[in-house]
Amino acid sequence: MQTLPYGSWPTPITSELVVRAAARLGEVAVTSDGVWWAESRAAEGGRTVLVHRAADGTTTDLLPEPWNARTRVHEYGGGSWTVDGGTVFFTDFADQRLYRVVPGADPEPLTAAPDIPSGVRFADLAVTPGGQVLCVRETHTASGASAEVVHEVVAVAPDGTVAVLVSGPDFVSDPRTGPDGALSWLQWQHPDMPWDAAQLVVRAADGTETVVAGGHGESVVQPSWAADGSLLFFADRTGVWALYRWRPGGEPELLLDPGGDMAGPQWVFGASRYAELADGRLVVAYGRDGADRLAVLEPGGPRELPTRYASFGQLRADGTAVVCVAGGPTSKPEVVRVPVDGGDVEVLRPAPQDLDEAWFSRPEHVVFPSTDLDGVTEAHALVYPPTNPEVTGPAGELPPLVVVVHGGPTAAASPVLTLGVQYWTSRGFAVADVDYRGSTGYGRAYRDALQGRWGIADLDDVVAVVGYLTSDAAPDRLRVDPARAVIRGGSAGGYTTLAALTFRPGVFAAGASHYGVADLAALAADTHSFESRYLDGLIAPWPAGEEVYAERSPIHHVDSLATPLAVFQGSEDRVVPPEQAEMMVAALRDKGVPHAYLLFPGEQHGFRQAANIRASLDGELSFYAQVLGFDLPAEEGIEPIEVVRP
Repeated sequence: MQTLPYGSWPTPITSELVVRAAARLGEVAVTSDGVWWAESRAAEGGRTVLVHRAADGTTTDLLPEPWNARTRVHEYGGGSWTVDGGTVFFTDFADQRLYRVVPGADPEPLTAAPDIPSGVRFADLAVTPGGQVLCVRETHTASGASAEVVHEVVAVAPDGTVAVLVSGPDFVSDPRTGPDGALSWLQWQHPDMPWDAAQLVVRAADGTETVVAGGHGESVVQPSWAADGSLLFFADRTGVWALYRWRPGGEPELLLDPGGDMAGPQWVFGASRYAELADGRLVVAYGRDGADRLAVLEPGGPRELPTRYASFGQLRADGTAVVCVAGGPTSKPEVVRVPVDGGDVEVLRPAPQDLDEAWFSRPEHVVFPSTDLDGVTEAHALVYPPTNPEVTGPAGELPPLVVVVHGGPTAAASPVLTLGVQYWTSRGFAVADVDYRGSTGYGRAYRDALQGRWGIADLDDVVAVVGYLTSDAAPDRLRVDPARAVIRGGSAGGYTTLAALTFRPGVFAAGASHYGVADLAALAADTHSFESRYLDGLIAPWPAGEEVYAERSPIHHVDSLATPLAVFQGSEDRVVPPEQAEMMVAALRDKGVPHAYLLFPGEQHGFRQAANIRASLDGELSFYAQVLGFDLPAEEGIEPIEVVRP
């Protein structure tokens, strides 16, 4: 075994391999003629393809290039397609119109071309018993103002006629038809986000409306009608998103509260963390100790199903089995069928396995002390030690640490194999994927601890994790070098990265911001409809709280910024416009702080094009090599990123 400096270890987990394995699995559907799923392929410019797997195992791509089944509703999308009787309905990314297609034929438009390009968008598709496409419609105006965007529930008839069913709420989602002509949906009003206060509403055939659950201080997610005419949903009235059943005329009945969140925040449409089997039993997913469990609900309580996976999503019933997207510490996400009453798990869409598992670092869930925020005094992280079966670090040295800050900021770290993480661990870095307070998975109080404290609580936690992993309290196998900690994040994680370097100087040796927020006021004044009032809760009401925005915006405190920083940005980002990155880069240049900047033409919020994913990953590694002082593996041929120095 070789001994080489940390960071310089040769590895087969290159940026090319990361991209090649970077197909993102989306929604899943089970029909009488097989299983369908969506794949977003970086090698095809991030295009989302629909794949059909027949009963004999044959797989077929439905949409040839340039078709792209991806919606821009809320800018994050989801729920862009559905299948009914062999016909697929989908929203195409290019024009956001609704299309229908049958295998072997060309897609045909179902809705008219809008007056404004991509100005009328469709998402959260479901087909009614009468053959209409029930969906959320998002309509933009010529002004481009986020306050003028209208969200409605509509039904699109086979001839393209559109009927508006729900209009008035700021936002709507999850429209579904129930028994006897009933209609259910979720709705919420600004400044709430759906994870703050979303109402579940049912409209009976006679027009009578009932608010089943949700509202101020309670969030409802993922409602669907069961075969017996009851309505299933998650609500967080017990402090976690737990599973409930409602029957018309009654009150919601608690079915399962495992003590942790069973669902996640509604950033995208189409999520599903439970499924009703043909015999009426429910299969559910829920988290515990940083990993998911899959279980079937039985009279005696939940019975966990043994699998090698640690994350489950897109649960769909298939007889007495459940089809879902699953992944684990040594397995990238794949589509699987899990029998409930015994038998082996069947992999329907395997994830490419290019390497021996010896190359993979396994995460350890750690809980570490942080500041006291309303009684929430601890935070969580998944920590990955450096792992390379062919190389070890110098005796007596501790490895550098990459602190990963997820976006949202209500997202969560996942214990699923991600080559983007193994890219770092196989080179000799430890990685801490931090679930700072505000993250999902630990209940409402943990999530709400970030309210009014974005730029405070998250900074406390990313600093605290470094303190923990460099202290005697950490296990020896997880300890790291306090002088070589770096921080990276995208979107909201990019903000925390910039804020940590600005407001907590001296903790990190370098950082990398991917489409991160530098000016909170600019974000409040110029972002898309879905998030246009998000900061009211995280920071303060806008514009009344303008002083607070200035206090927490890194761009206004560059005098405190002396840490080398790499910035990566898409030119067509509507969530965090490129002006945010360019303001920060200009400040770095004026102050003489070493920095690097890459702007990717055509990219939006999050990089989807293979060349850009590679350039940002290798560029960040090159930046750290120049700052921390290690050599890049020569065999990879990585071109050093240009670092602007004083």
